[in-house]
Formats: sequence, structure tokens, C-alpha cells
Amino acid sequence: MADPHSSPHDAGTTGILDTQSCITVRVNGISQAVTVDNRESLLDVLRERLSLTGAKKGCDHGQCGACTVLVDGRRVNSCLLLAVAQDGTDVVTVEGLAETASDRLHPLQQAFLDRDAFQCGYCTPGQICSALGAIDEAAAGHPSCATDPAHPTDGPVTLTAAEIRERLNGNLCRCGAYPNIVDAVGDVVR
Repeated sequence: MADPHSSPHDAGTTGILDTQSCITVRVNGISQAVTVDNRESLLDVLRERLSLTGAKKGCDHGQCGACTVLVDGRRVNSCLLLAVAQDGTDVVTVEGLAETASDRLHPLQQAFLDRDAFQCGYCTPGQICSALGAIDEAAAGHPSCATDPAHPTDGPVTLTAAEIRERLNGNLCRCGAYPNIVDAVGDVVR
């Protein structure tokens, strides 16, 4: 039974609460063991400990999408995830999309270049990771608010311009490059 007079900060027999944990995360195909502060976000660990600065810290409240990465294939706002909870996961950042051996960009990265789908570029890494996740979600048949309610639930969803806009609405571009972003994603799914 817990001592009713103990401090919530006391733990175990040492009286010291563990504030760090060692986790192993596979990042861009490479397994990494990292000691993290239990309060650190995945974004901070990626940027400050692993020197992967592609994911950007925008609002730090999960509202702008600049920090979007893929965790186990699903797009997430990395500023909202505790790194300690990502032990054993597979994380992909924008740095992990290009083929490093051939120096060839991922088709989405190339489409963003071809369509000039960025202006300042701050949101671009999150937009690209989000678009990749959205393409995979549509291919798996996950509907969005823009999906026709009569669409069969067992087939892929066609990514129209309306679908792309709806699926990427959590990623803000303050420069207003949205039309080119939709065109770039559309180029990859056609």
C-alpha cells in the first residue's frame, strides 16, 4: 500500500523518479538506441539528438503539420508524441524518402520540385510526409470527409483534387502554395 505521506515525486526505494529511458527506434531504416527524457517529444529527439532537421517545429501544438513524419506507416504530428512511447516503432522522416545510393528523390519530392509546390519551404517536409501517408491511406480504402458516401468500403479511394485537399488539411502552408501542392500530389497518384 502506498504511503499516504509520500510525495508524488518519490519512487521506489531510492526516492528518485526515473526521468530518462533508453528506447530503440528504427529511423529511416536504421535502428537507433537513444536515451530520452521521458517528457521529450519525438520531434525534439529527431531534431536535437538524431540531427534530423527535416521535420520542422512550427506551432509545437499539433496544429500546423510542419512536424509530420510517418510512424509505422501512419502520418503523425511528431510534436505531440512522447518519444518514450515510440520504443520499437519504425519512423520515417523526409530525409528517409530519397534513395541515398542513387541520389534520386522520392517521386513526391520530385513532383514538389517540378510543380514548384513550395515557396519558403518550411512546411514542405511535413507536406510531403503527410501526402505520402494520405496516398497510402487512400490506397488502403480509408475514406475522408470528401469521399463519396456511396464509395465501396473495400476498395481504394481515388485521390481527386478535393480528396487531396481534404486529406492534407492538417498541414498549413503560410505562403499559400496550396494549388501547386495539390497538383504535385496529383502527379504522383495518376
